[in-house]
Amino acid sequence: MGFKVAIVGATGNVGREMLNILEERGFPIDEVVALASRRSLGTEVSFGDRTLKVKVLDTYDFSDTDLCIMSAGGNVSKEWSPKIGKQGCVVIDNSSAFRYDQDVPLIVPEVNPDAISLFTRKNIIANPNCSTAQLVVALKPLHDHARIKRVVVATYQSVSGAGKEGMDELFTQTRAVFVADPVEAKKFTKRIAFNVIPHIDVFMDDGFTKEEWKMVAETKKMLDPKIKLTATCVRVPVFIGHSEAVNIEFENPITADEAREILRDAPGCLVVDKREDGGYATPIDTAGEDATYISRIREDSTIDNGLSMWIVSDNLRKGAALNAVQIAELLVERGLITPKKKAA
Repeated sequence: MGFKVAIVGATGNVGREMLNILEERGFPIDEVVALASRRSLGTEVSFGDRTLKVKVLDTYDFSDTDLCIMSAGGNVSKEWSPKIGKQGCVVIDNSSAFRYDQDVPLIVPEVNPDAISLFTRKNIIANPNCSTAQLVVALKPLHDHARIKRVVVATYQSVSGAGKEGMDELFTQTRAVFVADPVEAKKFTKRIAFNVIPHIDVFMDDGFTKEEWKMVAETKKMLDPKIKLTATCVRVPVFIGHSEAVNIEFENPITADEAREILRDAPGCLVVDKREDGGYATPIDTAGEDATYISRIREDSTIDNGLSMWIVSDNLRKGAALNAVQIAELLVERGLITPKKKAA
């Protein structure tokens, strides 16, 4: 007996990817429902060899639905996730709405799977920010071995992190540059084509952006509240795939060779680290892939027990859709949810 699963935000980049990944990984589904806002009513989306017609979230009854994966933004999640949870449907929320709620577990299955049992408090599980998800997958096994004290990270985040509008803007601006048309910035604060923008999300009073704050708060919640982390988040003219230059200071000694071996054996990690031309991962290499790729692992001689590395992942997959589906799989593996039809 399979589950009845609803995807909210099914017409967006991440929603479509969620449908693809559910089908790819053979999640036990009896019925899948695509939901979105009224303006998307009747839009068609694919699920394997099936075509689904989008239904309206506002009028949908979740009482016989087992699992709802939300990817419709924070405002929609704040309004709807608690309502859906109260109808006995478990919500996996891809927005930032509940990530910092102490009654809602924030989960990356390779990092803190045991925390998932806390979902019963509100029937909601939070999916982390895309830039944090890939970072903690790489940090977790190293932290277990040598205890991380401090992390300094600079991100190189693709435009797909800003949704379809971000991807469209990069495409439109790039074409405009080549044909000498005016370049107009709508989604981003400055031109993104052939440029980089050190600004993601809103500015906070201390000068950091909300995206940078998210990385700090989420790493502490999922990995260890004692870890000190500082981030600079940058939007780059890449369509898919976030990259991160990461410097880590450990409490205990660890060599680059040890780190390489630890990461090779770690779940969700793929080490591509040859000291030669092209012997490292780039965003284009990771598009459509599930793994978090780790390259350029080297010792930092400026601090005791320091390492530097390069981390790359498909932000639409591990940073969003894949992680959400892995959370759903974890619920099933641990027997934390059963199909309502079967229970009836």
